[in-house]
Amino acid sequence: MPFKTRVTDLLSIEHPIVMGGMTGVGTAQLAAAVSLAGGLGIMAIHNSGKPEQARKDVQLLRKLCNGKPFGVNLTILPSFDPPPYDEYAKIIIEEKVPIVETAGSNPKKWISLFKSNGVITIHKCVSIRHALKAQAMGVDIVSLDGFECAGHPGEEDVGNFVLQARGCQELAVPYVCSGGVASGVQLAAALALGADGVNCGTLFCATQECNWPQSFKDRMVQSKETDTVLMLRRLNNTCRVIRNDVSAEVEEIESKKGEDFQISDVMPLVNGKRGREAEAKGDPDGGIWSAGQSVGLIKDIPTVKKVVDDMVKEAENVVRTRLNSLLVVPSRL
Repeated sequence: MPFKTRVTDLLSIEHPIVMGGMTGVGTAQLAAAVSLAGGLGIMAIHNSGKPEQARKDVQLLRKLCNGKPFGVNLTILPSFDPPPYDEYAKIIIEEKVPIVETAGSNPKKWISLFKSNGVITIHKCVSIRHALKAQAMGVDIVSLDGFECAGHPGEEDVGNFVLQARGCQELAVPYVCSGGVASGVQLAAALALGADGVNCGTLFCATQECNWPQSFKDRMVQSKETDTVLMLRRLNNTCRVIRNDVSAEVEEIESKKGEDFQISDVMPLVNGKRGREAEAKGDPDGGIWSAGQSVGLIKDIPTVKKVVDDMVKEAENVVRTRLNSLLVVPSRL
């Protein structure tokens, strides 16, 4: 355990590496693999669907982790037919989940509920403004998501080199650097910028334990850092996804429509059903799927344990060897 931070202490984990909750791939099995490797694995409870299945999945996650810390993600988003958030929260409390990661809409109600039941809380934020609000609500840890991240990077377009340094200036609570992280060099950089660890998503999708089709993983290995697309920008609902046939079509429609662009113009292309069908067929060009700019750093499909071990080893080498070698020892003459 070469790194000891506020996050490793608070979460009782060996390494300052978190796998944030992810739609589809954020399963009990993948989360458990991260926890067993010394990080913190987080299962996205909305993947379970019905509450009875969610409870079974939380119980499975606990069993698979074999005493290691684990977390559950509760993402709250506006919807015409919202998931059973209250029932999910009840399950989290009744099953004594030790750590909850919240994301999406204002988490005040949920933070208060979880903290009153002794649950450690992490909240995903894409700006310092939101991070300060979360801190004021009493969250224990902020996940500070830079513009490089997969999924929803917000609308302020601030990359992690600035965002994490701003976190160091403004935040009193521990925070983890999230978005575009896939190497030990970046872990070392995040710690230098003031973060207490890193949150990785795309990286853990490119592992043997992830339930994505091999064709999706192969596409990630083949991709460069420029092979993601920002779509739905005109709707102030920006999403970063892999560049493929469908996302290119969405991008073209959005550009042609200009100010007249509406979500209905692309709904047949971006809906979840189409994405799930593409995944079931193993067709990486058949639907929309999220990926961060870190795809450019992914070169193979190892086990989760190797990912974590290699990241920690590389970060330690950067700190002990490279950075230390740059220091000039003052002369005593």
